[in-house]
Amino acid sequence: MKKLLIATNNKGKVKELQELLQGLKAELVTPADIHLTLDVEEDGRDYAENAAKKAIAFARASGLISLADDSGLEVDALDGAPGLYSARYHPKPGATDADRRAYMRENLQGKPQPWTARFHATIAIAIPEGELHVVEGNCHGEIIPEERGSNGFGYDPIFYIPETGMTMAELGMEEKNRLSHRAKAVINALPILRSIYRV
Repeated sequence: MKKLLIATNNKGKVKELQELLQGLKAELVTPADIHLTLDVEEDGRDYAENAAKKAIAFARASGLISLADDSGLEVDALDGAPGLYSARYHPKPGATDADRRAYMRENLQGKPQPWTARFHATIAIAIPEGELHVVEGNCHGEIIPEERGSNGFGYDPIFYIPETGMTMAELGMEEKNRLSHRAKAVINALPILRSIYRV
C-alpha cells in the first residue's frame, strides 16, 4: 500500500487528519513513524505558501507524497488577526493554547459583539517528483468570552458555531469532521488524493 505522509509535528492536527483521511486507500504515516525530524519555517506571505513550503520540504526529505496544512483563525474585530500567526499569537515565547485564548479574549474586551470570525485551512499535497496541489476550506462562527468544551485543541473552546449552538470543542468528532475548516479542505483534497492513489 502506498504511503501518505502527514507533514506536521502537531499532534492535534495529526489526530484530526488521520480521522478525516481514514477512508483513503493509503497508509498514513507521520514524521515520527519514519524517524524524520524536520522543522520548516513558516515565513510565507499567506496560508498557501506556508502549506506548500511544508509539503514540498517533507516530500523531498522523505521521498513520500506529503500532505501539509496551514490554518488560522481570523477575527473581524481584530482586523483579521491572528490569521497566519494564530499558533504564535502571544507576546510571550512558549505560550500555551490556553495563554493564546486568554490573550485573544483580552484583546477583544470593549469591542462590540458578536465577535465574528472564521477558521481557514489550506492543504497542500506535494509529490516528490515535483507536482503540487493546493485546496482550501473555511468554517464561520464567533469568538465567545467563556471557554466551553474539551474536545479539539487551539482556539476550539472559544470558537462558537451558531448553526450548532456549540463551540468547536463541544462537537463530537463526527460533527467536527463535517463542519471544520480542515474537514472542508480535506473534502476538496480527496478527489486529488484518489487520483494520485488511483482509488
